[in-house]
Amino acid sequence: MTTPVTIAVDVMGGDRGPDVVLRGTLQALEADPQLHVVLVGPAEYVEPFAAAHDRARAQVATEVIEMGEHPAGAVRAKKDSSIVVGCRLVKEGAVAGFFSAGSTGACLAAATLVVGRIKGVKRPALGQILPAYARPTMLIDVGANADCKPEYLVQFAQMGVAYMEALMGVARPRVGLLNIGSEDTKGDAFAQEAYGLLSKQVPQFAGNCEGGNLMAGDFDVVVTDGFTGNVCLKTIEGTAKTLFKYVKDGLMSTALSKVGALLVKGSLGQLKEKLSPDTYGGTPLLGVKGAVIVGHGSSNETAVKNGIAVAAQTARADVAGIIASLVGAGAAKASADKTADAASAHTDNAAQKGEASASDAQ
Repeated sequence: MTTPVTIAVDVMGGDRGPDVVLRGTLQALEADPQLHVVLVGPAEYVEPFAAAHDRARAQVATEVIEMGEHPAGAVRAKKDSSIVVGCRLVKEGAVAGFFSAGSTGACLAAATLVVGRIKGVKRPALGQILPAYARPTMLIDVGANADCKPEYLVQFAQMGVAYMEALMGVARPRVGLLNIGSEDTKGDAFAQEAYGLLSKQVPQFAGNCEGGNLMAGDFDVVVTDGFTGNVCLKTIEGTAKTLFKYVKDGLMSTALSKVGALLVKGSLGQLKEKLSPDTYGGTPLLGVKGAVIVGHGSSNETAVKNGIAVAAQTARADVAGIIASLVGAGAAKASADKTADAASAHTDNAAQKGEASASDAQ
């Protein structure tokens, strides 16, 4: 039986306005009888909705962080903004998760500064589920960390594994490193060092994933830095939109093709839905103490509904708790490996000195 869960929703998040967010929230409530929501935003939007729905309550926030504002500066300056208030509710334990389709940068800043990182997590990361051909694949990071160190990718992999096991039901997810070739010697110094660390510290690591294979579904989790991941994600989304435009133009080009379009309309609609980011609703920010889901700025009602559902699923599965355990175990293993390497180096040095002394004595 599904357990009750409460999710805060940023009513002011998204490009399409509060009405779209509220309609999506209503759809989420109708789809999940055990879902409760806290609507965060101006009184004129949140209070009437809360008054009309038993499983909704209002949390008035008097400020809004706009898309063009500096994320960290806005979070610090606008303490009563819908994003900051929503994250504060998570920190205080008043809600189990938070969904917002507002400024991604502000959501990242508020989640990190207000909700806080899980102990041992060096950098939270955004993990996007991709509709790969064989099975869904998580690409992590897709924008939270433009500059990364190789060791960050180890934690990205651990967090991605936790999410895919807990929410997607994947047993022993295969982890890949996004790279320019399949061989372990491929890529720059960053990629090669990351490969070595992943090989030692992530049991599920299965090697490099080339860009052309990302959508094949050969891996369950693919790790990369946030800059590369964001470019990759937007390229995939843009390519999908362009292909559908070409298909539509081709089907509408002649009278005969228009007849064919009627025959494949249902199948094309299903394909479009499968490839749409709205289907997955939002991107989980993994590594913070709670379920924080960031939606697309262009989210429609379906995307809002699905984003809230993802937040509820993430909270119910206690993904944050699982990540805390994995990261702790990973840190202990890394420390043990480092100690073992140091001990081995010390033994080798001692042996070399012993050999040198014996040689001198002769």
